[in-house]
Amino acid sequence: MLHSKYLTAPSSFRRQCPSRNQMKNSVVAGNNLSSLNHMRPILLPMITRSQPLKLSSTVVKASSQDTTVATQPKHEGKKIKGRVVLMKKIVLDLNDLKASILDRVHELLGKAVSLRLISSVNGDPENESTGKVGKPAYLENWVTTITPLTAGETAFDVTFDWDEEIGVPGAFVVRNYHHSEFYLKTLTLEDVPGEGRVHFVCNSWVYPANKYKKDRVFFANKTYLPGDTPKSLQKFREEELVNLRGDDEERGELQEWDRVYDYAYYNDLGNPDKGPEYARPVLGGSIEYPYPRRGRTGRPATKTDPNTESRLKLIQRLNVYVPRDERFGPLKMSDLLGYVLKSIPQVLKPEIRALLLGNKNEFETMEDVLKLYEGGLELPDGILKYVSDSIPEEMFKELFRTDGEKFLKFPVPQVIKEDKSAWRTDEEFARELLAGVNPVTIRRLQEYPPASKLDREAYGDQTSQITKELIEHNLNGLSIDEAIKNKQLFILDHHDAWMPYLRRINTTSTKAYASRTLLFLNNDGTLKPIAIELSLPHPDGDQFGCISKVYTPSSQGIESSIWQLAKAYALVNDSGCHQLFSHWLRAHAVTEPFVIAANRQLSVLHPIHKLLHPHFRETMNANAAARQVLTNAGGVIEEIIFASKFSMEWSSAMYKDWTFPDQALPMDLIKRGMAVEDSSASHGVRLLIEDYPYAADGLELWSAIKTWVKDYCSFYYKNDQTVQMIRNSNPGGRNSAR
Repeated sequence: MLHSKYLTAPSSFRRQCPSRNQMKNSVVAGNNLSSLNHMRPILLPMITRSQPLKLSSTVVKASSQDTTVATQPKHEGKKIKGRVVLMKKIVLDLNDLKASILDRVHELLGKAVSLRLISSVNGDPENESTGKVGKPAYLENWVTTITPLTAGETAFDVTFDWDEEIGVPGAFVVRNYHHSEFYLKTLTLEDVPGEGRVHFVCNSWVYPANKYKKDRVFFANKTYLPGDTPKSLQKFREEELVNLRGDDEERGELQEWDRVYDYAYYNDLGNPDKGPEYARPVLGGSIEYPYPRRGRTGRPATKTDPNTESRLKLIQRLNVYVPRDERFGPLKMSDLLGYVLKSIPQVLKPEIRALLLGNKNEFETMEDVLKLYEGGLELPDGILKYVSDSIPEEMFKELFRTDGEKFLKFPVPQVIKEDKSAWRTDEEFARELLAGVNPVTIRRLQEYPPASKLDREAYGDQTSQITKELIEHNLNGLSIDEAIKNKQLFILDHHDAWMPYLRRINTTSTKAYASRTLLFLNNDGTLKPIAIELSLPHPDGDQFGCISKVYTPSSQGIESSIWQLAKAYALVNDSGCHQLFSHWLRAHAVTEPFVIAANRQLSVLHPIHKLLHPHFRETMNANAAARQVLTNAGGVIEEIIFASKFSMEWSSAMYKDWTFPDQALPMDLIKRGMAVEDSSASHGVRLLIEDYPYAADGLELWSAIKTWVKDYCSFYYKNDQTVQMIRNSNPGGRNSAR
């Protein structure tokens, strides 16, 4: 709160009492009139706008800041009390002192936060029957309300003049005349005649009014299908979607206060201006490189390639544009800064890397790896000052936290907590294919030998070289045909996925094989590996097929070490598949177009929007940050995954075979042969391996989600005819969804 000395005119400026006109066009600086009895208040001129903000298509014209009454109340003196909950601007976990001071100055200068109620029952006949708009009301005591030190929520009172013509409010307009944005959480109205309590859930950042072309409109916490929306709110509903689509916006770079959900290709992974080795193909929009769409940022093109979007500087990369309401919260962003920085090789300049790691670019022994879990890295003298001078203060604080977490120290994996050599066993190798990081690739082998689906004209004969003689002794007395019939043979097959890329990958500093791993299901329900095939492209050309070698389990001598290497190469394939396909593409990239489409086509009043929104939260921000520091040219993915600069291009090749219906868990399990249809089973499918945690737990979640979604949708869509009526009322489909 500003000290009272700033609210009192110096003696040298004291003069006679102001005239009535002066009082009319001024405001008193201060909100406690009793405290001014022995002071002379400063009169500050009210600031007016030269042009009004647009309120959807209905413009509430005002010659000054919210001074025009939109509708005249019939019952003078009736008031509606409200409570607004918001969070003032903060940076990470710290109060933004500058924003706080400027907001208080603007409050004293007559700027404030105004709210106007919109009727849900009475339309304005002079404005296409859109809801009548009430008089502005202002948040009370912004200056004297102290924000908690934790930068948490703050509640403000607001008082509206009751207007009988407004009736029950269904929406409201908010204008922020402060210098800084704030996070508006809720507005609650009490004792609304004919309704009682009316609650608005906002959960949105509101920037200063001069940042917007259209007013910010929030709707009451109700749900309507498009045809059921009160007529007075229909135009507000539709125009809010127009704002979010941003179709009428200039196609320039989007700013943090913009609320545009639009599509773009993955054309910001490369940086050709840095050199040809940093150029990457545009993913999406072509048959050669299909890919899901991402959110548009509008950054200018690079100088070298007009089809590639320019990149942000390193310290700006976590501020890449996404609609502000899609950004991480302050606590999550704080953690992200720390964990991302600990994972980014290029954050450490060559001098720092040399001090930390010497001239090594890889671990020489397992003991080097274990050190990361046991004590982190000890920093040489002087390195702290070097790092603190090189990066922003917030990042430095996250890198070197005071809560006991050491620099570059990671939590100990459970598999080595009790036994540091447990990861080497065949049992653990097989178990992790069902319960590890990538349990979604293993499938049941249904033909022998394993066949390839690669084009024979381009890649020759790619049939597996795993012969019966190599594995039948390991089938517990069964023949291969019997094992297949009994559903006891399984395969981790990365051959076709990686073979077309191996020739190029192996020209880089990394080397790899394409692998097939065969596993047998024991009678006790556990898997064991029985053969690993490692293949390379034929040296005379792809059309001649591949060169393959098969390795089988061994526990003694040099053969044991070779077997360990074979398992390692198989897991290198699997790890790359997990990071690029199972995780990044299937969980992140393919979700983003749905996030964009939902916000462009479904109003916040739509029941399906309310159903989907919690699950989409922060996805766009995570993906945008990934494009800046993980999946970009020279980023973390290219540094740690053997596919190197071909990593994202490879994920595009995998996307060619991706289909939406196959992502349903029961369908996926049946397609991979890991389950069979069984009407007597609780989920309609029966797992062939009972100890399959991903599938067993996943089916429980799938069933719960399916039940919840079905019940939820059935509440709004009473029958199939309801859905058909909505679709048939608008064959184009766009407006019918909103």
